[in-house]
Amino acid sequence: MKTIYRKISIVTLALATLVLFTNCEATRNANNSQKGTVIGAGGGAILGAILGNNIGKGGNGEIGAVIGGVAGGAAGAIIGRRMDNQAKKIETEIPGAQVERVDDGIVVTFDENSGVYFDTNKYNINAKSMVTLDKLTGVLREYPDTNVLVVGHTDNTGADAYNMTLSKQRAESVTTYFTTTKSLGAGRFTTNWYGEQSPVADNNTAEGRAQNRRVNVVIVPNDKMKNDAENEANKG
Repeated sequence: MKTIYRKISIVTLALATLVLFTNCEATRNANNSQKGTVIGAGGGAILGAILGNNIGKGGNGEIGAVIGGVAGGAAGAIIGRRMDNQAKKIETEIPGAQVERVDDGIVVTFDENSGVYFDTNKYNINAKSMVTLDKLTGVLREYPDTNVLVVGHTDNTGADAYNMTLSKQRAESVTTYFTTTKSLGAGRFTTNWYGEQSPVADNNTAEGRAQNRRVNVVIVPNDKMKNDAENEANKG
């Protein structure tokens, strides 16, 4: 299981492609707590992790507002520690998922090789995927002071309009599983979809298409975590 850390220098969301990668466990060779003290720019690196070079295409609304900016100073360090702990918990509970600590958030990517996948042309949650989502549900319950963005993608097989609808249905199925089946608070969740427009691998190969058929679950601090961190920092 690899957790990827990205230390970002960002001017705008559209320039979110300058990234330093380190492959490691959730707390090895990277200190996101320290990064929080010096990074104060927008959260565009998370968009880059979800969409690659395709920021701004597709979807049902602005996801930048959900992601928010990156906290700086002592409060950012506190948030960083909390999100580090959550990322480590996710990779421990779900060893097949790809977990990335990006800015203040956590990007969890599921594809056909990592625990949450859909049968061809289907969008229902199958039994194997339920097991993985149940584990992630447990982590989300343990760390309630976060918001969650669910984003669906497809490969380029089939018509663009069909793929956009399919990615929407798949992303909504994941969100519905969390909020209805597992009774997590619906107010924490936002759902988005990009069809075939945001590939992360080569659609000319079977392996690449399998990687592109994916769902991202993005976990970010909510206002309560931010306020609590500010209060704790001010007491210090």
